[in-house]
Amino acid sequence: MSAIRMLFLMVAALTMLGIWLTGFGVVHWVLYLPVAALAFAGITGICPGYMIFKKLGFRGQMPGDNI
Repeated sequence: MSAIRMLFLMVAALTMLGIWLTGFGVVHWVLYLPVAALAFAGITGICPGYMIFKKLGFRGQMPGDNI
């Protein structure tokens, strides 16, 4: 597993922990969207946000670029 996929899973887990600590009935449903997208990206390796931003015209990362 790559580091970026592990990062996606960790952010999803921490956000879900925050939702759990506040209470599932109190949190607005919109807060579940980034959790689902990050968990999907971590498990499959396909990042929906990255694909959306590339379609909007933002430049993607080139092979060999340092972040």
